[in-house]
Amino acid sequence: MQFIHKIWIALPMLLSATACTAQIKNMKTETVKIQGNCEMCEHTIETAGNLKKTVRLDWNRDTKTAVLEYDSLKTTRDEILKRIALAGYDSDAYFAPDEVYAALPECCHYERSKKGGRTPAKPLRPAETAATPEKTAAAEAAPIQKVSEAYFTLKDALVSSDAVKAATAATRLSEALNSVKMEELQPQEHSAWMQVEKQLKTDAGDIAATSDISRQRASFASLSQNMYPLLKATDKAEPVYYQYCPMYNEGKGAVWLSREQTIKNPYYGSSMLNCGKTTETLR
Repeated sequence: MQFIHKIWIALPMLLSATACTAQIKNMKTETVKIQGNCEMCEHTIETAGNLKKTVRLDWNRDTKTAVLEYDSLKTTRDEILKRIALAGYDSDAYFAPDEVYAALPECCHYERSKKGGRTPAKPLRPAETAATPEKTAAAEAAPIQKVSEAYFTLKDALVSSDAVKAATAATRLSEALNSVKMEELQPQEHSAWMQVEKQLKTDAGDIAATSDISRQRASFASLSQNMYPLLKATDKAEPVYYQYCPMYNEGKGAVWLSREQTIKNPYYGSSMLNCGKTTETLR
């Protein structure tokens, strides 16, 4: 009877483990290095990395390594490590933003490496380079400046209802997005970029791939929502106006960004050129 009792106890555990393994389809397994110190780090890392039915992550605080098991059709190693970096923990691929790392509990402040990942822990400060402060600031602003210039060109093409120019501008925007090097970003830009990079690239690609102005405008609505936090985090030489059209998308509304305070609606063009209002000025 005792033997049978043990079987009944073990059986649910076995079935649970089997079910847990079966939850992740198209499973890919990788081992990665993730920095951290303690049980609190372990909890934060695993909470940030795990995703129901998509990602299972097990981090070992002694070896500083994590075993990733994930659905390769739904996510990527990079996406998982980005989330962990945004929670404050460096990996071989991504480094946490400085302000997020600084906000960790004292016991979680691990020793940070200055080299290793594709995304440095922090951009070089003027004192760490031979450049002047003015040159350094210009270099840090350049990556997002190219993105914003391409975005505004795209916006103007949609205001003119020119689908061909919009597709060309979106292609240039895609090139600008792909040229961004995270080691050149300021900390606040770095944080915003990691959260919006994927969707920005998807939306720009969708606009470039079609000559249907309606579809371009639908993707532009999503693009603009994600450009907002990025431009808000960027130092600007001149104001940028965050504008809103309440009529677009059957009254659900849509936003865009402009260097001009005068409303020029990219969702309707000349048919309702001045429909909308400025809701925020980014400085």
